[in-house]
This record gives sequence, structure tokens and C-alpha cells, in this order.
Amino acid sequence: MSCFGRPAIVRVALILCAAGVSIPAFAEDPKSAALAKELVQALTAAKLEAIATADPANAGVFVAAMYIPGTQLLVVSAKYSAPTLLVDRITAKDYQAVYVDLQSASIRGSKIFVMDQGADGLAAKPSGDQAADSFDEGDKSVSFDGEWKKAKISEADYTKSFASADERYTKMLSMLVAQLKKPKSGS
Repeated sequence: MSCFGRPAIVRVALILCAAGVSIPAFAEDPKSAALAKELVQALTAAKLEAIATADPANAGVFVAAMYIPGTQLLVVSAKYSAPTLLVDRITAKDYQAVYVDLQSASIRGSKIFVMDQGADGLAAKPSGDQAADSFDEGDKSVSFDGEWKKAKISEADYTKSFASADERYTKMLSMLVAQLKKPKSGS
């Protein structure tokens, strides 16, 4: 009986281990995935590579994105010291200039920058040979490469950091999608 029982126990243990290894805490689809895809489709349909808008909930804060077709979506949010200049650029649909201004001349410490490799939403771990997504806020940068041990943090902290970044990124994408959906005004 002991010979029969041992292989069964080993099989159950292997199944449990495999389940634990193959279904990490961050395996569910990120919230940003659907919005990133929607933004990319809307940019492509409008024949745009950039979009920008003011953050309606935070005066002086703007969000802009640069889409590199088939490669990545670069999204920045920051406070800007001359908000009327950016409002004028947004009104003129000079979105790329807004993106550049937020990247280069934003108020120190206010910038959030997301590199969405694949332009498909944040991923807690890259798939295949794709580069890792990253989320920078102020002087803190997180690369979502799935290697929390290398970053000297716990898996729980990595997962929490990813969930927070995905939530923030989702809000940024929502504002940009809303900007693209605004009715076109006659010029």
C-alpha cells in the first residue's frame, strides 16, 4: 500500500506546486489593458501619434501620450508652470509639443511617466522577448520585469506596486481616451 500511496501523493504535490507557480498573484488582466488598446485604436483611426489633455481633477496638471506604432505607448502626466501655454497647444491640437513640454519642463517631482511596451496596458511581467513595462513617479522608478527578488522587495510589495501603477495608468488613459472622443469643432 505504501508504494501505491507515495506516487499519488507526489502527483498531488506536483499539481499543487505547478498551480502555485503558474498562477501568480498578478496573473489577472491589468485594468489598463482595454483602455490602452482603445487609445491606440482611436489614435490610429484619427491618424495621430500623440494626444494630450488637461487633468480635470487637478488644476495645472496635464496628461499626454506618444504612440510609436506597433512598439510602445509613452504616457506622461505632470504639473506645468505655464498651464495656459499647454491649454493653447491642446486647443491647437499640437499634442506632440505638449508631450515634449511635459517630459522636459514639468514642475520637478510632479511627473509620472509610463513606458507601455507593446502599447497593450501594463504587464506585471513581460511576455516572450518583449521589454518590461515601467512606471516612474518623481525619483522612483519601477520596472515590471517580474523579478522582485532582484529589486530586493517582496512579491507582495511588487504586486502592490504593480496594482497601484496600473490604477494610476488607467486613470491617465481614461482622460486621453475622453479627449479623443470629444466632438470635433468646426474650424
